[in-house]
Amino acid sequence: MATKPVYDKADAKALLDDRGYSGALIRGQNPALLFEKGVRERITESYYWKEQCFGLNAATLCDRAADLKFIGGTTGIMGKPTPFLCLAFKLLQLVPEKEIILEYLNFREDDDDDEEDQEDEMENDTSRSQNSNRDSDTKKEDPNAAGKLGSWKYLRCLAAFYIRLAWEPVEIYNTLEPLLTDYRKIKRRTKDGFTLTYVDQFIDDLLTKDRICATSLWRLSPRTILEDLDMLEPRESPLADEVDEMEEEPTSSRSSRSNTPPALSSGPSSPSSSPRRSRSPR
Repeated sequence: MATKPVYDKADAKALLDDRGYSGALIRGQNPALLFEKGVRERITESYYWKEQCFGLNAATLCDRAADLKFIGGTTGIMGKPTPFLCLAFKLLQLVPEKEIILEYLNFREDDDDDEEDQEDEMENDTSRSQNSNRDSDTKKEDPNAAGKLGSWKYLRCLAAFYIRLAWEPVEIYNTLEPLLTDYRKIKRRTKDGFTLTYVDQFIDDLLTKDRICATSLWRLSPRTILEDLDMLEPRESPLADEVDEMEEEPTSSRSSRSNTPPALSSGPSSPSSSPRRSRSPR
């Protein structure tokens, strides 16, 4: 008997079939179960999922994510899923390797690399002319360097959202916290319309909130507990130097005020010696 040819199905029944699922697992369960049942059904029934997400792999999904114009969960009264949410669900179906997700997170074009190399050369020339007397070998590291990587901001947000869903707590903190220095603007789709937010705000929501983009996130262990267990090192904020300077300014102003002698008054010092005005009877 001739066997029937096997075709890929756009409705992803194999992914949603928990009993017959034999793919990669995330924390011992089907990755599709990380999304709520109602959201899963809306995604698989949407036009974008059947048309744009059919047959995607780790490479072609990057092209779809580069075309994203906003982030978000579901929109409208009917709860229509956004392309951002559909691609996130497709990532859960693919379960790519961590190296691929990190490439999504810090993906850079060749043109951007050439421009940054030219800018670095110009900055090096100016710094050498200004600091000719200093040692050129000593270089100060930029604390915001990790947040400045990545040309596609919506691709970065998609990778960060997947990391929050699929990775372990220590990996989540070590990977997402450097992105808190990415201050680029992004658009966020809500049920009522669009709002303006920032990449660092979205990353902070992933680390602090329990629900985002119509998805209930699993409870993330607090950072303080992981620090007490010696699984994480204390985080050094890039704004620590500025905060220290702001704290030093009031103390220096107080010390300068205490050193100045009080002004001598020429008039009477006690209120009893000052003449009182007599109120004239009406």
